[in-house]
Amino acid sequence: MLDTLIQSKTRLKLLLRFFLNPDSSAYLRGLAQEFDESTNSVRVELNRFEEAGLIAGHKEGNKKVYKVNTKFPMFGELQKIAFKHFGIDQIIEQVVQKLGDVNAVYLTGDLARGLDTSIVDVTIVGKNIDRTYLSKLLEKAEDLIGRKIRTLLYEQEDPFEIEEPKLLIFGKEV
Repeated sequence: MLDTLIQSKTRLKLLLRFFLNPDSSAYLRGLAQEFDESTNSVRVELNRFEEAGLIAGHKEGNKKVYKVNTKFPMFGELQKIAFKHFGIDQIIEQVVQKLGDVNAVYLTGDLARGLDTSIVDVTIVGKNIDRTYLSKLLEKAEDLIGRKIRTLLYEQEDPFEIEEPKLLIFGKEV
C-alpha cells in the first residue's frame, strides 16, 4: 500500500530502512549498493529527508553518515506506518495475546536492519509459552501478512544473546 502512496521506490526504501530500525545509520554509497540504486537518486532523497528534518547527517572522516531523527515531531507515527506496512503490529497482536507470560518480543534479522524481506525473524522472551498455541498463531499471522515468520524462544532465566540488530516491539528491554 505504501508503494501506491509513495511513488519513489528509493524514498520508500529509505523510509523503511531508517524507521524500522532507528538505531541504524548509513552512508550514501552503502545505501545505493544496498538498494541497487544510483548514488544520485539516493542522494536526492537523502537531501530531501535531511531538509525536512526526518534524518540527520554528520561527517565521519570523509563520509557523511545519516541516521533517523527520533526527535522529529512525527517520528512515532511514521514508525507505526512502517510497522503496519510489514504487518508487524498484526504479528504482535496475534502472538502475544493468550500466549503465556511474555516479557519481550524483538524483531531481528533483515527487517530489523530495515531491509525488505519475505522472512520475519522474531525473538520471544517469556515463561510458560504455549508452543502449540504459538504454532497455530504463527500460521495465522503468516497467512495474514503473506510472509514466513521464524521464531526463537527464550525463558527469562536462560542466558541468551539476541542477534543484533534487534528492535524491541513489545515489552521491556531484557
